[in-house]
Amino acid sequence: MKRWFCGDDQVVLRILGGRSNCFLVQNHEHYLLVDTARTNRWEQLSKILDSLTRKGGTLDTLVLTHTHFDHAENAAAIKTKYNSNIAVHRSEADYVQKGDSPLPQGTRLLTRLVIRLFAKALQPHFRYKPAEVDIKVDERFDLQALGFNGYLIHTPGHSKGSMSLILNDEIALVGDTLFGRIPGAVFPVYADDPALLIKSWKLLLQTGCKIFLPAHGGAVSRELLKKRYEKQSRRYNKETS
Repeated sequence: MKRWFCGDDQVVLRILGGRSNCFLVQNHEHYLLVDTARTNRWEQLSKILDSLTRKGGTLDTLVLTHTHFDHAENAAAIKTKYNSNIAVHRSEADYVQKGDSPLPQGTRLLTRLVIRLFAKALQPHFRYKPAEVDIKVDERFDLQALGFNGYLIHTPGHSKGSMSLILNDEIALVGDTLFGRIPGAVFPVYADDPALLIKSWKLLLQTGCKIFLPAHGGAVSRELLKKRYEKQSRRYNKETS
């Protein structure tokens, strides 16, 4: 279980890896879960959460960086078992409450083709159990009231309601706003609005964070993100000018 430490007493633990990462943020007895992976990981996820929280801590909040199936399929189970509040961006709250979030657009030839040809047929297979949303985030939401030194910011582009969790302006948990599966590459293979995504990269760089933890793959450094931002912003500025 990989750990990252913030400047104060906060710890970020990657409790699930593989195809989809799940992160648990700990500040003393308070725990905050970021994303839930798919239902086939529920048994593993719940065992880990039980082992970490049975010492008296509480899983107060589940943050969904966005509402695609591979991030939200276990949201209802988390809420039921741990009585956790669910936080999601306001623009995607209805998706969680219906258990049905639109599939994203492709950013490469192959992924664009897959979505164009098969999205309608695939969509019913990626519905999940609905869950009530407790915290609807707008552009920014301070986490102090929940016991954490950090905040949520709206970082759209992959989806309209994508969010990132910023801890102590040191570590950012970014969902699918970045990918970390291919060394040296950070651009997601799926995104509804690539130009808007690049603007969200700028927001992430403005936080001062040095480590960016995506939902797929390994950590992304500030240096790599800055390098890719400079390249992609020139490209999308040309395309939109």
